[in-house]
Amino acid sequence: MVLTVLAAALVVAALVLPNTVVGLRPAKFVRIPAEAVIGAAVMLALPRRPRVVLAAVSGAALAAMTVLNLLDMGFNQYLGRSFNLVLDWSLLGDAQSYLEDSLGRTATLAATAGLTVVVLLLFVLLALSMVRLSNLLARHTGTATRGTLVAGVVWITCSSLGLQISGVPIASDRTAAALKIQAHRVSDTLRDEAEFRKVAKVDAFGDTPGAQLVPDLRGKDMIFTFIESYGRSAIEDPIIAPGVDRTLDERTAALAKAGFHAKSGWLTSATYGGSSWLGHSTTMSGLWVNNQQRYRTVMASDHLSLTKAFEKTGAFDTVGVMPGVQKAWPEQSFYGLNKVYNAFELGYRGPKFSWSTMPDQYALQQYQERVHSKKPADGKARMSLLILTSSHQPWAPIPKMVGWDQLGDGSVFKGIQAAGNKPADIIADTTRSRQEYGKSVQYSVTALTQWLERYGSKDTVLVFLGDHQPIARVSGNHASRDVPVAIVAKDPKVLDKVDGWGWTDGLRPAHDAPVWKMSSFRDRFLTAYGSTPHPKRG
Repeated sequence: MVLTVLAAALVVAALVLPNTVVGLRPAKFVRIPAEAVIGAAVMLALPRRPRVVLAAVSGAALAAMTVLNLLDMGFNQYLGRSFNLVLDWSLLGDAQSYLEDSLGRTATLAATAGLTVVVLLLFVLLALSMVRLSNLLARHTGTATRGTLVAGVVWITCSSLGLQISGVPIASDRTAAALKIQAHRVSDTLRDEAEFRKVAKVDAFGDTPGAQLVPDLRGKDMIFTFIESYGRSAIEDPIIAPGVDRTLDERTAALAKAGFHAKSGWLTSATYGGSSWLGHSTTMSGLWVNNQQRYRTVMASDHLSLTKAFEKTGAFDTVGVMPGVQKAWPEQSFYGLNKVYNAFELGYRGPKFSWSTMPDQYALQQYQERVHSKKPADGKARMSLLILTSSHQPWAPIPKMVGWDQLGDGSVFKGIQAAGNKPADIIADTTRSRQEYGKSVQYSVTALTQWLERYGSKDTVLVFLGDHQPIARVSGNHASRDVPVAIVAKDPKVLDKVDGWGWTDGLRPAHDAPVWKMSSFRDRFLTAYGSTPHPKRG
């Protein structure tokens, strides 16, 4: 009897399981699932052999839907969206790598093994539970038939009258609705893939000659920089914002003292909580790259990226500094970078800071020594793309600023890393995660602007922005997807070109500063600095 009750509870819980963490309320689990009523009716009508087979298959199918619901929970909690059955399997490998960097290989292997066992047990237990319940129905046909009819009438009554418990409808069709949503999601993804290929072939500046691209930035020391997880919440969240806003104001004043001025606004990112490469490619391509398939399509295309526009002019040497890249990076061609320094080419001998391979300050100093301090041999100007990583979750441990002349090979950070917070202590604590996230953004902004203050010239033009908001547990379940963006320069003519954009003076954009889709930035930037559109159509 106990096993039967447990089997029934497991099946009903799986049938009504929500797909978000905030939906995990007791009232969600005291509902009447329509799928159970229909399933009981079907089981009663079948002979033994097909009944047992159908019960086992249905249990396995319900386990698969339960796994998808749990994946939806995780993706909604961290990335602000549901799991995509077509595109997102590859991200599970990235999640494992992130855990290994944050918690260590042993803990990650143990967690992976444990999770695998749980999933297998889920399939076995749900299949066995369904078989057990179907056998119970067959042994008590009369009672089961009457009970099924009563349950059906109750379900129809509750559904028709809209009866609820604590605001939750008693009549449930959660699994059927989830299955329908998954089917539509797969269909929409496949259709989107075909449509996006056509969109990617259209390019307002695709046939623009190099001589007509960014003529107003010729001779400039052009730098584009992404700050990991630098989102609107960093500037406006009541827990996070005070420290970040103070840092932005202080750094605005320090830059002004050094002769630099800034304008800032907001961009709505194509991604949220992670998948930074989608934000990078959206900004640079001028296309809305919000999933992995679109990313692959763009990377394989000849669509003109903003950085490649500088290479196409023939007037700029183009370089990338990517401390987060630890494997082959074929995207170099799409971004038009003549040379890329990855995590292994910057001479770092210090400790990793969780996922981040090296502190931003060290990466910037290496950029200075290896790239920025050296003029291109052919007399060209230079365009650089930098991807900073210190503000990547789990925000523990966080580097601290050291004297720029003390950086050496990074060994100076060993003591700082050892004395910092442990990732495991921060990951599970929402309040501490928010606090430490804010500190990491302060560190990254400080490192970047101190570098500019120390090494920037009259020709330096820095564009820096966030790639996406931090995870929902830090930014909130209803946070926007907006990220700050700023242009900093000494030459007043550079900022005069964007005066009509309505951006805020300084590094901290006002709450009511303009908000554009991230995909609009490329064309606005190219146009502002004198580029002539010559559309290319597929």
